[in-house]
Amino acid sequence: MPRPALPYFYCVIKTELSYNVFVAAKVPAPAPQEKRLAAYLEWLALAVGHADRVKPLRNYCTGLLLDGERKSVEPMAVRIAPDQAQKMHESLHHFVAQSPWSEADMLRQVRNYVLPMMQRQGPVTAWVVDETGFVKRGNHSVGVTRQYCGRVGKKENCQVAVSLSIATSTASLPIAWQLYLPEEWANDAERRIQAAVPKEVRFQTKPQIALAQIQRAAKEKVVRGVVLADEVYGSNREFRAGLAELKLRYSLAVRSNTTVWALGWQPLPPKPGRGKGHRPTRTRRDQAHQPITVKQLAQELPNEAWREVAWREGSNKRLCSRFAALRVRPAYEDHSKAGPQAEQWLLIEWPIRTQEPSGYWLASLPAKLPLKRLVEISKHRWVIERDYEELKGELGLAHYEGRNWRGFHHHGTLCIAAYGFLIAERSRFSPSAHVGHLELRATPIPAGFRPRGAKGTSAAS
Repeated sequence: MPRPALPYFYCVIKTELSYNVFVAAKVPAPAPQEKRLAAYLEWLALAVGHADRVKPLRNYCTGLLLDGERKSVEPMAVRIAPDQAQKMHESLHHFVAQSPWSEADMLRQVRNYVLPMMQRQGPVTAWVVDETGFVKRGNHSVGVTRQYCGRVGKKENCQVAVSLSIATSTASLPIAWQLYLPEEWANDAERRIQAAVPKEVRFQTKPQIALAQIQRAAKEKVVRGVVLADEVYGSNREFRAGLAELKLRYSLAVRSNTTVWALGWQPLPPKPGRGKGHRPTRTRRDQAHQPITVKQLAQELPNEAWREVAWREGSNKRLCSRFAALRVRPAYEDHSKAGPQAEQWLLIEWPIRTQEPSGYWLASLPAKLPLKRLVEISKHRWVIERDYEELKGELGLAHYEGRNWRGFHHHGTLCIAAYGFLIAERSRFSPSAHVGHLELRATPIPAGFRPRGAKGTSAAS
């Protein structure tokens, strides 16, 4: 039986000056690229566990890749099969919200396909921890509560998901994805039942979720990189200790009140040993021997400690700021039996003509690492901003309208799967090229069709 033809599509390559369309919209896609997409979907099908799920998988991923304002189930069904929209809607909804395939298996399948493509352009440099928020108006969607939402920069009624991405110097891909379930949700039996939260899911802080994702990646022997994360994670002692236990290098943003031992601020040495027994290792503190906050330390540094460093090209100019770096020891549990913490870098950014520093990082990186390289590594979190811009703006990550746990995770996983194909395709070009999203030509939707959640309608609850 011949394989059904895929929709027409074309690839748009973005240069510094313009977008250049190399294949006309009405010309069938080049055979090699069409075959790669078919092969990719066949590869993903190995993760869904049942032959009946293969076609819905193909349809869902195609719907996410199609051009359109909304990527929730209803408008995708209309675009894919306008003459059988209801039947397609039921198929897609069952696949995303009810079908018991494993999102972990799917993300592993995506990673195993895409990562080798990424590595053609350069080695893995980082594992990046991040979170993203989805603003909601109601309170029925799983995990919704009033909490900080990075998307709007303030507290908002929203869902928040924690992710782990693997990055090279030019690309990145989410390899783990989990909803943060607030404690009020985790302890509410009725809401858990309504949202079909699995029994094994318990309350975890965001750093605990991220550390578990990292532990799984390490167990699966994913190619290692320097772990990067913002201050929510970097200021968590258990998170840093967990990375150290896994022998993972890191550069983590920390809060300004983080305390360290550095320069003239040092603890008292351990008490002298008695006789031939075990020598004490616990350092001591008194009124004159106290650690210093990283903000205070920055204010104490002399002018010659600061250097201007440029770390990458921005959209309009080369990004540059003023930095200082020195070796410090984090000041916690230094009085325990284990003794003082290992020495590591403290990196401080203090832009010229600002009243105070804008960022602090603790980095367990080599002592001889040049300042410029330390800055480049610590600032590399920016690569995942592109992921979420495209995942949300083009692939509909924020468009899911269901309310249950499985649907939220399945939709996010399938968005990442669709994005994975785009990353694999881009990795076939020179890393100096900026490749836009791949568009599939869909049958025009009926005139006057207005999907829920489109501009001018209410957000899902």
